[in-house]
Amino acid sequence: MSIFWEYYPDIAKELDNIKKIIKVNVKSSEKEFDEAISPLVDAGGKMLRPAFLLLAAKFGEYNSDKMHNLAAAIEMMHMATLIHDDVVDESKLRRGIETIQHKYSKEYAVYIGDFLFCQCFIMLSGVGYSTEILRDISKAISKICMGEIRQYNIRYARNTSLKKYIKIISGKTAALFAISFYAGSKESKCSEKISKLLGRVGYYIGMAFQIIDDLLDYSGDTNKLGKSAQSDLIKGYYTLPLIYAMADDAEGRISTILDKLLLNNDDVASIVILVNKYKGIEKAQDLANKYTKKAFDYIEKLPECESKVIIKEITQKLLNRNF
Repeated sequence: MSIFWEYYPDIAKELDNIKKIIKVNVKSSEKEFDEAISPLVDAGGKMLRPAFLLLAAKFGEYNSDKMHNLAAAIEMMHMATLIHDDVVDESKLRRGIETIQHKYSKEYAVYIGDFLFCQCFIMLSGVGYSTEILRDISKAISKICMGEIRQYNIRYARNTSLKKYIKIISGKTAALFAISFYAGSKESKCSEKISKLLGRVGYYIGMAFQIIDDLLDYSGDTNKLGKSAQSDLIKGYYTLPLIYAMADDAEGRISTILDKLLLNNDDVASIVILVNKYKGIEKAQDLANKYTKKAFDYIEKLPECESKVIIKEITQKLLNRNF
């Protein structure tokens, strides 16, 4: 399990069990399929979404079998979106391992992603979950897809607005964070008030989390910058620091660089300098801070319990990374 949970051994143990449930539900009679999907399952990542679902569920009547199955389904949905994202982005690596699309083919990756979505709904249909939760999870998946569609539709748009960017990340990232919190609490028979509170916590964590990720592409390690930011720029995906900077770049210096058919490392470095000059990073950080504050404001409204303490500590760890 990821060292992210090293100070929370009980959560780490539950996440290990969730990973086992995922392995059981993705296992097939096709050897090639198992060989393709197993490395991604084993890599795991932080497993934030299933962890948040479990923590939210502990505000109510906690049924570990029911919640572990639900958390596994949520994580499989996340995995499916990652596999499809890798196809669109032509990514070579995911969680430090070769992506399915790169190792096998784009077609194979699409099929595996589709298979995972189907398995999720099979899991959700057989354990007695409410029809409302099935509907809400389906809506969340729809928001994720629409977020990706919106992002694709505005590729290379030099006049992308803050409003459009917010719509994109609210679907791409915040929707699954929010439904993880909401579904866990709702299915553990929390009140609608508590469930909605937890859903808002997830939403604001997701919004801040994505903005911070976008910030790190422009202000983090130089090696990472060369790979992440350059790849997004070439594909026409302009994130918040760049959006803010271009809005204040009256001379159009950034646009002139982006007009090139192929950006090299020097071009990316020049863009980063201009993004800093026009305070794109500073303004994006301010917005991330606002969403972070909202997340903590909603956390404070939750009933006192161990889960509240853990959620607060984990949120602090997630959203106060170095810019």
